[in-house]
Amino acid sequence: MSVLSKPYFHDEAAAFAYLESVLWPNGPVCPHCFNENPARIYELKGKTTRLGLKKCGDCRRPFTVKVGTVFESAHIPLHKMLQATYLLTCSKKGISAHQLHRVLEITYKSAWFLAHRIREAMRDGKLDVFGEDGGAVEVDETFIGHDKSKKKRRGTDHKHKVLALVERNTGRARSMVIDDLKAKTIASIVIENISHEARLMTDEAGYYKTVGRGFAEHGVVQHGIGEYGRGDIHTNTIEGYFSIFKRGMKGVYQHCGRKHLHRYLAEFDFRYNERRITDGERAERALAGVLGKRLTYRSADAKADRNGRSG
Repeated sequence: MSVLSKPYFHDEAAAFAYLESVLWPNGPVCPHCFNENPARIYELKGKTTRLGLKKCGDCRRPFTVKVGTVFESAHIPLHKMLQATYLLTCSKKGISAHQLHRVLEITYKSAWFLAHRIREAMRDGKLDVFGEDGGAVEVDETFIGHDKSKKKRRGTDHKHKVLALVERNTGRARSMVIDDLKAKTIASIVIENISHEARLMTDEAGYYKTVGRGFAEHGVVQHGIGEYGRGDIHTNTIEGYFSIFKRGMKGVYQHCGRKHLHRYLAEFDFRYNERRITDGERAERALAGVLGKRLTYRSADAKADRNGRSG
């Protein structure tokens, strides 16, 4: 038996039942008026009734488990969207829209949009700070792709800039797209995301020097002279995260415009943060994040920079 042999990956009724068990562990909740009273929510049945259709006795509006989630209004069968979620969460470096298009036997356009729906579900939006326990937090930046608004030349000015943080004690990562590498820009992000009790670990870049004084310790490694660690002062953990991210972006996705980069970062953050659990548990946690989020094709694929679409 394969993992993908489970009923909810092949049967639409089983798929609805599974998603309901993930999103409604205590019973159905109306997405319109948030009624949780099981006695006031009715399941609609009939030959022409859609699978999973229910009606709220308070607001009198029909709904399914997909309403109010990133899957709302999707025309792809739910069991195929569950397959895509599993494939995207269990592939360490991701899975391309072209591969989803071939495996799920849907159009490339549908596969591309579905992948972005799932990435949107992976975005946690947490505002908690790293290093509250006084542990080490590594901060570093990397460069990828080509900013079409800038002329390609030597150096990194024409590339997209990504800043990331990794909390060593918990193994959590958080990354974001930034406009520039000015000290003011870096400082505001570091201060907002890291506790002052933390031990800050960075390389010798000048924009970390001033902000580093506000933390319990600022450990610096001199990469320029070939130094990559002194005891526990290093940025090797975050370099490992960037290694996975770049191999995925260059080897699997190959092209990405700036307007989509934040969702790809959310995807790699999610898999990295949930790497210690099984593939099935990781897929279920991704599904738990579909609630309360919507992504339309128009918002996901703005007219500008259409070449930013990922492969």
